[in-house]
Amino acid sequence: MDNTLKEKVVIVGGGAAGFFAALNIAEKNKNAEVIILEKSNKLLYKVEISGGGRCNVSHQCFEPSVLVKNYPRGNKELLSVFMKFQPLDTINWFEKRGVPIKSENDGRMFPSSNTSSSIIDCFLTLAKKLKVVVETSCEVECLHKNEDNTWLVTTSKNQKIIANKVVVCTGSGLRMWKLLEALDHPIETPIPSLFTFNIKEEQLNKLMGISITNASIHIKGTKLQSTGPLLITHWGISGPAVLKLSAWGARELANFNYKFEVVVNWTGMLKTDEVKEIILLMKKDFPKKQLSNSPLFGFTSRFWLYLLHRIHIDDTKKWADISATEMNKLTQNLVNTEYSVMGKSTFKDEFVTCGGVSLKKVDFKTMESRQHKNLFFAGEVLNIDAITGGFNFQAAWSTAWIVSESCASSRTEQ
Repeated sequence: MDNTLKEKVVIVGGGAAGFFAALNIAEKNKNAEVIILEKSNKLLYKVEISGGGRCNVSHQCFEPSVLVKNYPRGNKELLSVFMKFQPLDTINWFEKRGVPIKSENDGRMFPSSNTSSSIIDCFLTLAKKLKVVVETSCEVECLHKNEDNTWLVTTSKNQKIIANKVVVCTGSGLRMWKLLEALDHPIETPIPSLFTFNIKEEQLNKLMGISITNASIHIKGTKLQSTGPLLITHWGISGPAVLKLSAWGARELANFNYKFEVVVNWTGMLKTDEVKEIILLMKKDFPKKQLSNSPLFGFTSRFWLYLLHRIHIDDTKKWADISATEMNKLTQNLVNTEYSVMGKSTFKDEFVTCGGVSLKKVDFKTMESRQHKNLFFAGEVLNIDAITGGFNFQAAWSTAWIVSESCASSRTEQ
């Protein structure tokens, strides 16, 4: 009979980072009693809805120095983390546990089953096998550090748990951030990241659903710029180009109260002179062709007509008949269309926050607090966020993995 005293590890938060930390700690430390405390009655909600219900597990980027470029906040700190656990390791981890992972043309990675339930079932089955205790509808109300570096965790169910180690994986949890501030742990003010731009222009909004393969956008009066696919919606513009810009400009755009001018180059990275040259070639090579019948740059007919009508050019005109003034107006409308953004909208249900636990107070070799012994962090509770494409989940897996390595020893250092 094993009379070894069990080491109690409390995981606060039953999301991606929380489960990944719990499972790996339980696998590596057979002497650990691992408890997950989840405040809601639903486990792994973000995993369930991610990628339209398919779970965008990670991204096919296997070079850590390149991978970190997708993180507006946390890129420097994550380099050493990704050197230890990166997307290739994520793929191997899941595949060893019966969940094959596939990559798509844009680099995003999903379970081969195309359903998030594969990930959730894997986690829940493994948790049961490893005897990880999972408590739902159980919120942490107080964290108190004891003199012997253990922690007293008080929950909404009137539990008082003495934990050798506490791992905070609560995501964008305001209550937990307040509890940490009470422990003199600095918190970077949380604000939204990954949001779409609200533009009230009736004719543009009528084009909802039209996607531009490659557009370039920048915020007037700033250095903020982004390139990529752009989607027109019934409230404005979205798509990877917009979401990427919102992530990198999260702080600056918040300071503008989400009211600013955005300039769109619908051709991507083409310059004014290059676009003008293409229009001149159309005028020369297809003089008798009607403008309405010859959309440029692979645009749909509807979008091409919108661009012409926006600057009051008659679409029944032939290329030979457009004036020099109209040619200049068309060129400018293609490379410098200005819109007034009057607010933001959350991107689907995949809300991501810029802000959280200050990275300066976390040792990224162990993910342990520099302020308090035996207090660890993983996932979005930290001031780390990424653009879309599976990068936020990868940060969760990787930081949780580092935590599990730190908690692998059978005895807590006092």
